[in-house]
Amino acid sequence: MGETNTGFGIIDSVSLDKIDRLFACNVGEYVALPQLVVVGDQSSGKSSVLEGLTELPFPRESGLCTRFATQITFRRSPESNIAASIIPDCNSSGDHQEKVRQWSKNLQCLDAISFASIMAEVKDTMGIDHINDETRRTFSGDILRLEVSGPSQEHLTIIDVPGIFKRTTHGVTTKADRSMVDRMVRGYMENPRSVMLTVIPCNVDVATQEILERAEEVDPNGIRTLGVLTKPDIVDKGSERGALDLIEGQRHQLQLGWHLVRNPGQAELDHPKSNRQEIERGFFASAVPWNQLNKDKTGIHALRIRLQEVMAQHIRREFPKVKAEINQRLKGARKCLGSLGPKRETLAEQSQFMMKMALEFQNLASQAERSEYSHSDLFDENTKLRLATAAINRGEDFAERMATSGHLFDFNTEQQVDETMEIPDETDREGLSLGVEYGDFDTRTEQDHPGIMDLVHQNLSLPSAHSRGILPWLKGMHLESRGFELGTFKPSLLGSAMKKQSSKWSSLAFGYISDIIMLVHRMVTNLLNEVTPDDNMRVAIESLLIGELRRRYREAISLTEFLIQVELEGNPATHNHYFNDTLEKCRQNRLRKALEAKATSDCSHGTVVQLDAIAQNHPLSNVDHVVLEMHDILRSYYKLARKRFVDFVRMQVADYLLVTGPNRPLSLFSPTFVAAMDPEQLAEVAREDTRIRRRRGQLQKEVKLLEEGKMILT
Repeated sequence: MGETNTGFGIIDSVSLDKIDRLFACNVGEYVALPQLVVVGDQSSGKSSVLEGLTELPFPRESGLCTRFATQITFRRSPESNIAASIIPDCNSSGDHQEKVRQWSKNLQCLDAISFASIMAEVKDTMGIDHINDETRRTFSGDILRLEVSGPSQEHLTIIDVPGIFKRTTHGVTTKADRSMVDRMVRGYMENPRSVMLTVIPCNVDVATQEILERAEEVDPNGIRTLGVLTKPDIVDKGSERGALDLIEGQRHQLQLGWHLVRNPGQAELDHPKSNRQEIERGFFASAVPWNQLNKDKTGIHALRIRLQEVMAQHIRREFPKVKAEINQRLKGARKCLGSLGPKRETLAEQSQFMMKMALEFQNLASQAERSEYSHSDLFDENTKLRLATAAINRGEDFAERMATSGHLFDFNTEQQVDETMEIPDETDREGLSLGVEYGDFDTRTEQDHPGIMDLVHQNLSLPSAHSRGILPWLKGMHLESRGFELGTFKPSLLGSAMKKQSSKWSSLAFGYISDIIMLVHRMVTNLLNEVTPDDNMRVAIESLLIGELRRRYREAISLTEFLIQVELEGNPATHNHYFNDTLEKCRQNRLRKALEAKATSDCSHGTVVQLDAIAQNHPLSNVDHVVLEMHDILRSYYKLARKRFVDFVRMQVADYLLVTGPNRPLSLFSPTFVAAMDPEQLAEVAREDTRIRRRRGQLQKEVKLLEEGKMILT
């Protein structure tokens, strides 16, 4: 069923029909299809071979059929018909493609006169020989398609291409024409599923034939090249051996072999009662030495049968590959088309596209803020985008650095008076207050983003806290500022000491907030890069967002400045009972440390200190007593203020303004933002550029044709 018995084997007419339909819908533009291509030089007799195979009266005077490729398809059907149409060149303009597609003809028969008329129309439709901008188009990449159907036809498709030529003809062909024909012929020959019918005259040395050399380049094993020798009637007597060796496989062997035909001459064609088959049959029956050859290898009729066998085998072998390649190519084209996103030509399409993109952006941002990293591979590919984790880790690092190195001097945890507590000289005091061991730690850990690096603070290398010297430093401050106070110190001295002791807070806080800004901004840019289809759109959206983003970043910097000013410039103050509790513990611990040396455990009541020992305890000088009191107050307040400052900077600035608050930077690019965009902004951002529109059109065309091809093969 669906097969035609030619007497030489079974040809799968269904597969042949499907291949023909694939050619008709231009699937061959994307997937190589099995085809039979007739190639040769202009003087090789190629046109006569083609006429003998097709039995169509190609016009011989004008040579119109050599100006473009011609696909001739034979199909068995109950009714006889000849349908002519044009398959447009895939590289031609849209207007030209539409024009040639509209041309078609249907005929019951095709004689020499009607064929010449059709060829003239085809030439005109393709624009051949039209003068345009002082240039003449001699050849065309369009394909004339002739479908010949009838009850006696066998399934066969032949493609004729213009003959290659070396020399140009003045006023007729140019070097550009020669190059175009070369590219056209090579394109058909390079198709790995093309069977090449290579036509060569007998009266030339095959070693000098360029068309055979090209066939060997694209088919080095000769598995898809069938050689055809012509003009045996004009071979000089005694020089027939070269052609005979080819036919008999003695030299230049091809797996598909060689075949010999005898084309009628012009005088024979002009005779009203001439019959090609009778002329050729008589020649091979009587002409020596040609009459000694195997009859299956001579004559146009035997060649036609041989080609049917070759193409049937070829299509059976290649058909599954064609189906697989169409499916694979269609899958790839759909994927590429999908990567471009939806079409964005109208304002509604642009708005819908931007809304979808903003929703995707907010979804990813929400996952990053809630540490729901398992929902997207993005967070595995770049762990820096795990915003919640990065912010928490950076906040802990800030708190720890503030606790270990945020102060100028370590506090006196021994609660003892340094017996050699002397005021340092001016050089030592300058070194103690300013720090001389630079480079112990950095205030920044994140790299700057070029777009906002002017907003943030630069990285600084700061020294660790001085392990000793706080009591002499406080004593010097007291002696330089005391007045007529009795047994105490000036109230303003605590503020001055606090300001100097916490002089590194500013750099640490700005470094922390600068890093959080960089984490957030990197998140914004990376998410935009993830949701936008191309760099141009990402840059356009960034340009719309950057103004408001910078304002929100500056707000975070300003609030940090405000918190620093409150802590370091204002008067020390608190209502937190933690301050009094800590201060009292400091005083008690200092007294306990002083008496422990005089205590004795030789008592049934436990460890005791004799009253006389307490009375004999060396009293401190008034200055030293004030310094220790000032130290304990500063220590108690500093600890409370540091914790308060760290919490405020993290909660109010890092968390609320930058990471989790309602006006955080990551909340900016949202559907609300898109809804507020005017039509000009939407068009500027969402409109596809020329390259994308062209690429989308190419992919849409490819998908459409491949889907048609898939339906044909279903």
